[in-house]
Amino acid sequence: MGQRLNRCLDVPGALPPPLLPLKRRLLLLSIMLFLWLYMFYSCAGSCAALPGLAPRGSAPPEESGPGEPRAAPAALSPISAFLNGSGSKRLPQAIIIGVKKGGTRALLEFLRVHPDVRAVGAEPHFFDRNYERGLAWYRDLMPRTLEGQITMEKTPSYFVTKEAPARISSMAKGTKLIVVVRDPVTRAISDYTQTLSKKPDIPTFESLTFKNRTTGLIDTSWSAIQIGIYAKHLENWLLYFPIGQILFVSGERLISDPAGELGRVQDFLGLKRIITDKHFYFNKTKGFPCLKKAEGSSKPHCLGKTKGRTHPDIDQEVVQRLRDFYRPFNMKFYQMTGQDFGWD
Repeated sequence: MGQRLNRCLDVPGALPPPLLPLKRRLLLLSIMLFLWLYMFYSCAGSCAALPGLAPRGSAPPEESGPGEPRAAPAALSPISAFLNGSGSKRLPQAIIIGVKKGGTRALLEFLRVHPDVRAVGAEPHFFDRNYERGLAWYRDLMPRTLEGQITMEKTPSYFVTKEAPARISSMAKGTKLIVVVRDPVTRAISDYTQTLSKKPDIPTFESLTFKNRTTGLIDTSWSAIQIGIYAKHLENWLLYFPIGQILFVSGERLISDPAGELGRVQDFLGLKRIITDKHFYFNKTKGFPCLKKAEGSSKPHCLGKTKGRTHPDIDQEVVQRLRDFYRPFNMKFYQMTGQDFGWD
């Protein structure tokens, strides 16, 4: 009888196997708990916190308005921070929206020295060329930021894009906007010079400036001329943003007094004034200031060879006619912004 009972006990599955030692059971429970937390925080940190992954057409939370303290980004939990790397990707709180050949690249490179500014290097062109890709695509272009840091981008063509103000407002009405402006005549010549470097066979500046040179009628359909009518473009932005939410940076003062202009920008963004005179030196060859130390480098840094090109000689009569053309628009722009930029 005893032998038969023993044989029964030897049958696989007849009775549960002996219980595992206590230490092994605790180890298995710990592993299961860690895996559960891993899955939970992975989703919470990288899915739920992504406004760009909300259903298409839904708007992300609005940012604080001008003059109000900037809300600090939600802090990541230790596990979420571990899983997602340093910080998280956010939609930009500030955008340099213009203008082309005004000094936007210089401003962005100078700002990136600040430890609380993280910016996209290339121009995303989201609000003018890639809007159909959606906010999730746009946000994925952004660098990761930590709590207290500002995400930025710059695309100078936004300022002259009719749809851009409404689209940016739809993303976040509290977005801070920066416009770098420059004497519109000098800006037009610089614009032409850039095009000429790529297409040497284009017509002369003088022939492109006029619809009819005899009558002196300026061709405002030419983009090099049209961009410089700042007052006209600003009217479109003021339909969606208050003037206090837009900072106008002087392209001329960005060259003559970079630390002074950067001080204004840092104040506007609610940042501590860290970028000062000690960060710049003047490059006589290029004719504009350079950084003593660029972001992430211990070496001096100047903008590339595409910046500071020598302008072609332009007929002074044409230059004067352009100054006369722009003068009333400049006066209106001064009134709208409350700033006299000193253009003749």
